[in-house]
Amino acid sequence: MQFTQKKIREKLQEVMDPELNISIVDLGLVYKIEQLKSGRIKILMTLTTIGCPLFSLIEEEVKSKLKELGIPVNKIDLELTFDPPWSMEKMSERAKAMLGI
Repeated sequence: MQFTQKKIREKLQEVMDPELNISIVDLGLVYKIEQLKSGRIKILMTLTTIGCPLFSLIEEEVKSKLKELGIPVNKIDLELTFDPPWSMEKMSERAKAMLGI
């Protein structure tokens, strides 16, 4: 089954950072969404800080939201990277406005 990057990104828009209550998409944490020929969905993302203890919560929420699209949880791969490191410049204008930046 094919899922468009747009549909996946829309679902990821519903995943909130547990501390800031802003979507991981608006925060600029999602670097890349890829659907592999095997049907796996690969998401390359980062966190606002190295060693953030909340990644497991975010990962669980990502998988839950993508499951709503009919993507089996065992077909979702989240890869965490800190290269390039996250910065406030990656945030959407919406996120910046929410934080008063």
